[in-house]
Amino acid sequence: MLGITGRDIIKAVEADQAAKPAADGERRELSALAAKIADETVGSAYSPVVLGGFVRLIEFTVVLSLGAVIYLGWVYPVHGLQWTSTVSLFGLAMLTLAAFQAAGLYDVHVFRTHVAQFSRLLIAWTLVFLVAVALAFFFKAGEELSRVWLGSWYVSGLIILASARVALAQVVRSWSRAGRLQRRAVVVGGGEPAEELIQSILAQEDSDVTICGTFDDRTDARSPAHAAHVPKLGTVDDLVEFARRTRVDLVIVTIPMTAEARVLTMLRKLWVLPVDIRLAAHTAKLRFRPRAYSYIGNVPVLDVFDKPIQDWDVVLKWIFDKVVGTLALIALSPVLLATAIAVKLDSKGPVLFRQKRYGFNNELVEVFKFRSMYTDMSDATASKLVSKGDPRVTRVGRFIRKTSIDELPQLINVVFKGNLSLVGPRPHAAHAKAADKLYDDVVDGYFARHKVKPGITGWAQINGWRGETDTPEKIQRRVEHDLYYIENWSILFDLYILAKTPISLAQHRDNAF
Repeated sequence: MLGITGRDIIKAVEADQAAKPAADGERRELSALAAKIADETVGSAYSPVVLGGFVRLIEFTVVLSLGAVIYLGWVYPVHGLQWTSTVSLFGLAMLTLAAFQAAGLYDVHVFRTHVAQFSRLLIAWTLVFLVAVALAFFFKAGEELSRVWLGSWYVSGLIILASARVALAQVVRSWSRAGRLQRRAVVVGGGEPAEELIQSILAQEDSDVTICGTFDDRTDARSPAHAAHVPKLGTVDDLVEFARRTRVDLVIVTIPMTAEARVLTMLRKLWVLPVDIRLAAHTAKLRFRPRAYSYIGNVPVLDVFDKPIQDWDVVLKWIFDKVVGTLALIALSPVLLATAIAVKLDSKGPVLFRQKRYGFNNELVEVFKFRSMYTDMSDATASKLVSKGDPRVTRVGRFIRKTSIDELPQLINVVFKGNLSLVGPRPHAAHAKAADKLYDDVVDGYFARHKVKPGITGWAQINGWRGETDTPEKIQRRVEHDLYYIENWSILFDLYILAKTPISLAQHRDNAF
């Protein structure tokens, strides 16, 4: 990473008012071709890193379990439990992982093959047992190890692992055809640099990059309608809309680094998207140290922004949300039931209030809350802020809003619908305002807070930035805290925020009406 943030980009071009993009909340009309591509059905992406990890875990379990079953059936009834066999059991399972890793058996492109997988597996698996036998001889443990056990383990393991790899190849090929293991990329820029980049990527065997199109603010005279037969789909502003209507995993900017102002202007528009952004360096005359580059195939690029919370972090956060969210739902069920009864008895209308709010990547999601207003005065779009003594709020509503009990039904969103997290930037209503201005008109880069899934509580809330946003400063400070959370996320950070939430609610009750 280059060590810059989105706020750095905004400050770098703050003086250039023409660089400010169109309001992020506005829907742009895409070209016919861009709209057609955006409307194609595209499944969610599967992380190759996570897939490789699961395959490692499964194969380790298979090897260990198979060795244990054969040992218990053949050796244990006669010789009982031997320390040498126990060490061999775990040692050989670990050695298998190391050998398979060295043989490249956990690369996704190898998963797709049959012959390459089996030949590598045969060699690696055989070497593991040869090493095991050599170590047994060296440590004079050969007499204590059963040759029948090792031989049966070798043959049956080879058959099972090879069969599993055949099945894996079929699954991975199916996922590849569906685009789930491909990175959907777009290129920003045109002309010769874009042409060279695209040709280089397309020429690579087993490339995991699919290029959807190019985007450039220049006219066709300077940026042709096609680059290496890949069509230009629109401007950079169109790209923001395109990335919100379909899955885009990677943005590659081919604009020369010498065009600093133009690059910064582009990045200012793009950093709000939950994608990896790379600056192509294949045509740059300025060369950095080799470790400063990452590579897309053999094309050197500079990492500008990474998609936050990806690969194993996504899995960890998903497990955290489901487990902790389910426990919280069970533990708070008496409070939920009592609140539902109180809301129903206090005023006519439904117990729950449903509201459309902006979620991940600016998508509208429906969140649940306990109804805190009179039914005939409800404001689903939050076009008018709730203020102190607001006559629209019921008696029970005042209490549950101050204590944030009205937010507890959002545990349903976390556990069952999956469109909220326990911790994250709070989702705002579509027409929420600060000082009579929409939030994205007040805060430049406001929609960058949607680069991750929104949450029930967050870093901004425990620092006192909850409740009414009647001034630009309040929403500005809230967004700053949200961006800090996104850039510094960890499971421990989530645990800290959850632990601090009850304390913060008690300290800042006067902020909510």
